[in-house]
Amino acid sequence: MFLAELCVKRPVFTTMLIMALVVMGWFSYERLGLDLLPKIDRPTITVTTKLAGASPEEMETQVTKPIEEVVNTINGLEELRSSTSEGNSRVVAVFALERDPDVAAQDVRDKISTILAKFPKDTDPPIVEKFDPDSAPILAIVVSARRDQREITEFVDKKIKQPLETISGVGSITFVGDRKREIQVTLDPRKLAAYGVSIEQAKQAIERQNLEIPGGRVSFGDSEKVLRTMARVRSAEDFGAIIVLAKTGTPIRIRDLGGVVDGTEEARTISRFNGENAVSLLVRKQSGTNTVKVVDMVKERLGQIARTLPPDYKVLAAGVVFLFIRNLRSALIAAISIPTSIIATFTIMRALDFTLNNMTMLGLSLSTGIVIDDALVVLENIYRYIEEEGRSPMEAAVEATREIGLAVMATTLSLVVIFVPVAFMQGRIGRLFFSFGITAACAILVSLLVAFTLTPMLCSRFLKVPEANGAHHRSKESRFFRILERGYDRLLRFSLGHRPVVLGLAVLTAASTFWLYRYVGEESFVDDDQSEFEIFIQAPEGSSLERTDRILRQVEGEIGTLRGVRAMFTTVGVGEQSAVTDASLYVGLTPLREGTEFGRLAQHLGLRRLFGLPPLRERDFSQQDVMREARKIMARYPDLTVSVQNLFATGQTGARRHPFQLILRGPDLEALDRYSQDLAAQARTVPGLVDVDTTLARRKPEIRVHIDRDKAAVVGVGVDAIAGSLRTMVGGEEVTKFKEADDQYVVRLRLQEDFRKNAEVISDLYVPSAKLGLVKLNNVVRLSEEKGPNQIDRLDRERQVGIIANLDPRLPIGEAVKQMAPKVAAVKLPPGYTTKYLGRAQILVEARVNFLIALGLSLIFIYMILAAQFESFVHPLTIMASLPLSLPFGLLSLLVVGKTMNIFSAIGILMLFGVVKKNAILQVDYTNVLRERGLARFDAIIKADHARLRPILMTTLSIIAGMLPIALGKGDGSASRAAMATVVVGGQTLCLLLTLLVTPVLYTYFDDLQSLRVGKLLRLPDWFWERLRWIPSRVTRPPVRGTPDSFGAAEAPVGPPAGRPAPGG
Repeated sequence: MFLAELCVKRPVFTTMLIMALVVMGWFSYERLGLDLLPKIDRPTITVTTKLAGASPEEMETQVTKPIEEVVNTINGLEELRSSTSEGNSRVVAVFALERDPDVAAQDVRDKISTILAKFPKDTDPPIVEKFDPDSAPILAIVVSARRDQREITEFVDKKIKQPLETISGVGSITFVGDRKREIQVTLDPRKLAAYGVSIEQAKQAIERQNLEIPGGRVSFGDSEKVLRTMARVRSAEDFGAIIVLAKTGTPIRIRDLGGVVDGTEEARTISRFNGENAVSLLVRKQSGTNTVKVVDMVKERLGQIARTLPPDYKVLAAGVVFLFIRNLRSALIAAISIPTSIIATFTIMRALDFTLNNMTMLGLSLSTGIVIDDALVVLENIYRYIEEEGRSPMEAAVEATREIGLAVMATTLSLVVIFVPVAFMQGRIGRLFFSFGITAACAILVSLLVAFTLTPMLCSRFLKVPEANGAHHRSKESRFFRILERGYDRLLRFSLGHRPVVLGLAVLTAASTFWLYRYVGEESFVDDDQSEFEIFIQAPEGSSLERTDRILRQVEGEIGTLRGVRAMFTTVGVGEQSAVTDASLYVGLTPLREGTEFGRLAQHLGLRRLFGLPPLRERDFSQQDVMREARKIMARYPDLTVSVQNLFATGQTGARRHPFQLILRGPDLEALDRYSQDLAAQARTVPGLVDVDTTLARRKPEIRVHIDRDKAAVVGVGVDAIAGSLRTMVGGEEVTKFKEADDQYVVRLRLQEDFRKNAEVISDLYVPSAKLGLVKLNNVVRLSEEKGPNQIDRLDRERQVGIIANLDPRLPIGEAVKQMAPKVAAVKLPPGYTTKYLGRAQILVEARVNFLIALGLSLIFIYMILAAQFESFVHPLTIMASLPLSLPFGLLSLLVVGKTMNIFSAIGILMLFGVVKKNAILQVDYTNVLRERGLARFDAIIKADHARLRPILMTTLSIIAGMLPIALGKGDGSASRAAMATVVVGGQTLCLLLTLLVTPVLYTYFDDLQSLRVGKLLRLPDWFWERLRWIPSRVTRPPVRGTPDSFGAAEAPVGPPAGRPAPGG
């Protein structure tokens, strides 16, 4: 091979070539960003519209539906969802991955602008937002103290939040559980009626008398001054002095109608950390910045701030996207032996704008066991030339590389073409695995370059010629290998002498795949042990904040007694609606393994005890065990709706996220509610489906105001005046801002609390009348207490209700869907009502289709490369026929360790194909080489398989050594990587011997087929051919022994040559 010869003759050139790759790779590595996952989100545009006081039904009819109608006409729309609640409409448009998010957002804005005039009066302008993956929090900071919530909020805002916001790369910091200062103007409706003042007049008075307006410029000769009207209220108490009206010369002030309180906003949320009042800060980075650098800078500044805080303040910073920097051991250990291939790959990653994330690191980690293969095969062949044939190192390096070069190229390229289809799969799965496939393929291609350049050059310089001739001096092989070789020789000869037996065994092994697959669960993703989970709790609808808080305190006390629990963060009033009935309890566990790899090694060697350091703890129970115990505790609260769930990759809490989602669609809410309850009851009978609920299981108590339009018209009361006055009196309205120093605080106007408690009190309130001044509300309206839908959800312009559940780890999503099928059929749905699976079930279907396409393309590309390598249409089938033999062993390894078939183990199957066929290529290629040199087929097979046994074992052991740490990895977030490595390690280990025996047997069968010797293939007797003389001459009796075969060598019978005893008797 020209490249190998050039590198052997010019070692300095070779060294500089490889050094250039290393230098460029190292330079690129320093500039690679870090993230948890690649950006896989489809372009998502959210349209949020608010109309204060509007019911969910009204918002759906007048706002949500018109928006859906126009957005649905935009090109590239894949999914249209909406959620409508009281006063709020949220429409989510999900576009194809190929759409540009900015263009999609502009298209949505253009469509919305055409219907703005159709919205009801007082509707806020719709807000169109583009989802930014970088908007997810990268760090959560919890600050707790034994102080009231307002004091903690103000302290954290000034001492922590504002200093952190000045750090380069920090995009925004938002509060959770805070209680901001607010100036509350509360009026007494009886005094309003006595003075004949409406609340609208009080509102206008406050707005008009708290101003600071520039009045222009005043010129005095050569000077100019700015005129400014200074009418801002100086203190909170001064709001009471604002004059509302002046009747009969007597001013009526705000303090005459009620009072002013310098307090806090109405409590709608409560936060606690380990039982103490707390607030949390969610830190978001600027788009495109390096996550790890921003986190490091924030933590460094936070450490400086923490030293200046009062002693009762406690600060905890928890990384949200740092989950993946927990087990780089397998990549680093294996990369030490092959640094060039790994480091050089960083250059390509940098050029393609990849980041170091879970998927690219997974590609590098798994590649470390593969990239060494090419160098090992070339190295072993050179070593064999020197040891056994007595060639000089220079000559052996060139000749051995030339001999093995095409086979190594075929094995490498056929492995690369497995990763390329993976990289170009469609949908979210394809986007997720794109960087993985490209990274792994590039690392393997670089290893091929190293094997053809650096390896021959180093061998030519450092390997020595043995003292004795290689033909008479045994290689310095271990006694163990010689025993293996003799055993393999006996089995190989027996297999060639009993071909039908071996073929039957191979067929049975391949057929067992279908039987084994039935027992291996199927799911899309693996739930990793993250040492943390969340309990989402919903109190009975209508519960107050105080009642929900009391319940949460009881739950905290019981959950805190569970084993491994070391932190709890409670938030009441979470979710999109910030309902006081919704609460989240974050539970942090002791890590699976504490400390670094070096620290654990030091503990194993006894060094920590020697230096008096405390021992590092390891958790001997799983996160799922604690979650099961938590579910038992929550079962004691039957009135609560509970979901004990894993956290999302973003680490955000406060929403129900269920892996099992069955969507029921139809036109009528009452019918949807009824049928969804039936489906939920059926789902509860499926073992392993836990926390079963529906998204429309709760109806919110409402006080509905029914206006008598005739009476209202008679007394001069407008419908809008009734709605606006009620909104201000009961709900409260922000009327102005109070400025103090550099800060501004909301001034809220409403009635005193005693006059907005229930329907009876509200009906006695007064509303303004154009004819009578003020009119009692119960003269023109009728109040009723009813229950209305809390939220109306729609999917693709149809109303929908979700049947949602969490999964026990022993129930894969594929099995859950299979068990639910007859139960869904048992609920006889009428026409117009349909079901659809979303969530992980939908991803599973998408992944299954994508992987079947990737598998098909991989097999086609492998065949094309092998056909080009062997210049044969038949012998590639010899090699590929060994692939089905690896499938049952890969599935068996999953079954033994209790793992499932998921997107990661499916990639492992593809990798297993690539590894298994590499062995077959080495066997078949050298067999053909020996036959071209004149050896009979039987002798060529025996000699080739003997010669290739050692490199096959070496490469197999290197792959196992590289992937075994991943397969056996124990740590937070290791389950996904372990599933992929388990398939490769288990499948390759278990099927190795069988493929080493089956490949030679299949070679003989396909060789017979290629020569069109059907009689020899089927071992038919001579009389059969005598009776088939009428068959056209192109099908003839097989040639007699000794005639030239298709390889130009004399044909040998299937079996040992004359004079040699037949194997196996």
